Amino acid sequence: MLKGIPPIISPELMKVLMEMGHGDEIVLADGNFPAASHSSILLNGHGHGVAAFLTAILELFPLDTYVTYPVMLMEPVEGDEQEPEIWKEYEAIINNSSDLPVQIEKVERMAFYERSKAAYAIIATSERAQYANIILKKGVL
Repeated sequence: MLKGIPPIISPELMKVLMEMGHGDEIVLADGNFPAASHSSILLNGHGHGVAAFLTAILELFPLDTYVTYPVMLMEPVEGDEQEPEIWKEYEAIINNSSDLPVQIEKVERMAFYERSKAAYAIIATSERAQYANIILKKGVL
């Protein structure tokens, strides 16, 4: 154990966060996301939800300030709830972690899947909320 490191951050996740460079992306995937087939670096986050990882990661992880959207959400398909409740929780977590306003982009579902394949890593969580997937783009200190 180390001081100041949230206990949800495993040694493997810490290594990944440290290895990532400016512009690299990490996906926090809900329980429905096809994480294993979309990533070469897959981290087991089972037993936890996305919001818990988002809170812990943003204590350590600078978001990219050189892009318009350092945070991306999977846009719901037509007929599904268009503003999932969990997004409000994410927005509060993100705003509490940053001194500057952070803009969040909604990415069409299939485009989100393709972008996830290019991400540095994916954390597969046990999140049960639909459309709870989120991508974070790393910035600089």
